[in-house]
Amino acid sequence: MAKDKIMYVCEECGHESAKWVGRCPNCGLWNTMKEFKVSPSSRSPRGGESLPSYIKGMLEGASPQRLGDIKADAEVRIDMGDGELNRVLGGGLVKGSLVLLGGEPGIGKSTLILQTVLRLPDKKILYVSGEESARQIKLRADRLNTLPLREGQGGSSLLILCETSLEAIYEHIEAEQPDIVVIDSIQTISTEAVESSPGSLSQIRECAASLLKYAKSGGPSIILIGHITKEGTLAGPKVLEHIVDCVLQFEGDQHYMYRILRSQKNRFGSTSELGIYEMLQSGLRQVSNPSELLLTEGREGLSGIAICSAIEGVRPLLIETQALVSTAAYGTPQRSATGFDNRRLGMLLAVLEKRVGFKLAQKDVFLNIAGGLRVTDPAMDLSVIAAVLSSNVDAAIDPDTCMCGEVGLSGEIRPVARLEQRIAEAEKLGFRRMLVPAQGLKGINQKDLKLDLVPVRRVAEAVRELFG
Repeated sequence: MAKDKIMYVCEECGHESAKWVGRCPNCGLWNTMKEFKVSPSSRSPRGGESLPSYIKGMLEGASPQRLGDIKADAEVRIDMGDGELNRVLGGGLVKGSLVLLGGEPGIGKSTLILQTVLRLPDKKILYVSGEESARQIKLRADRLNTLPLREGQGGSSLLILCETSLEAIYEHIEAEQPDIVVIDSIQTISTEAVESSPGSLSQIRECAASLLKYAKSGGPSIILIGHITKEGTLAGPKVLEHIVDCVLQFEGDQHYMYRILRSQKNRFGSTSELGIYEMLQSGLRQVSNPSELLLTEGREGLSGIAICSAIEGVRPLLIETQALVSTAAYGTPQRSATGFDNRRLGMLLAVLEKRVGFKLAQKDVFLNIAGGLRVTDPAMDLSVIAAVLSSNVDAAIDPDTCMCGEVGLSGEIRPVARLEQRIAEAEKLGFRRMLVPAQGLKGINQKDLKLDLVPVRRVAEAVRELFG
């Protein structure tokens, strides 16, 4: 009997090595080589006897074609019945595509997919669960639909399969011929072609590669739900993200009601789209106008609050920036930011002290982005500075005033992208005054606007406009 072979695989790039090395020779990262066993039968040839006949045909080599002979028709997309999800996918789910949805435990990944497929009665969906029983899925579906699903009612086209063997899943797909296959989750699926436990690097890589070949050979669209590590990255080898057609990240703070769906990779659309949901008892609700929900009502007279017209993806949002400045109680001042880059906050405080003259070296500064959002738009700089100064002098900013602008190290207000969209969003929500970078006003028609644009070139000018 042949002896099992030990292989080492890099969990970041998937590089294989016959011996352990501290640093991966392919990607150069340290301590990423993980050990797994490979039996002699695990490396079966293409079209081996252990595979079903339809998998053998799928794995047969393809013949080369001339580029001019290849038909390039528009991708056929499936309307998911969810405007936010359709936007992030680029207009719907492409037939024969492989989509990976990742997120923290309990964030609502399974809820999002289940409530979406329940809205597709004209499509046949196979929901493969490796983590929950069929009864658990039924209870969740009843909660999402508020009325129990019985025979003859909605959800009749949804088939539930509790299975973790990839070969058995293929057999059920061939028997049922579904339009969409959902696998929850890819970390629980295993194939007989690899001698290792489910969730290992080799199992995830082989299962994902096999599913991609099956989807591209005329199979159904496949949605994979994936776990993430404690560092916030998708669990498994980095090659998993290279294999799939689309990588979606579902994120948000579990203590807040808002969830954000981002596209990190999309072969059929833009990666700058963004979807926003609100978590309710009955499931996830689409938020078509998030700006109204992110702004606090009754903020008149409150110091430390500034409104920024930001861009997340391609969507303009009015985001409330909150700041609190107080005397350092323990000698060393604290710098804490929630939803904003802490290092950028330190840079902006240094600009305030050097270019404007506000001494904050002995003050604690706490910054919070309302609603549990995490933003990376550079146009937030001006609102962060305004909120910090408002709290420091305990003077409220006019509630009808918003702003946007990137702050440079010399104290200048730099222009930002898509200024017209930011202005239109502020005008739609009834703001009457907006501080904008002076260099970004070229080509903008101010005659038809219902709000006053105040051009500012430096931080000192913005401070005078806000506080007099």
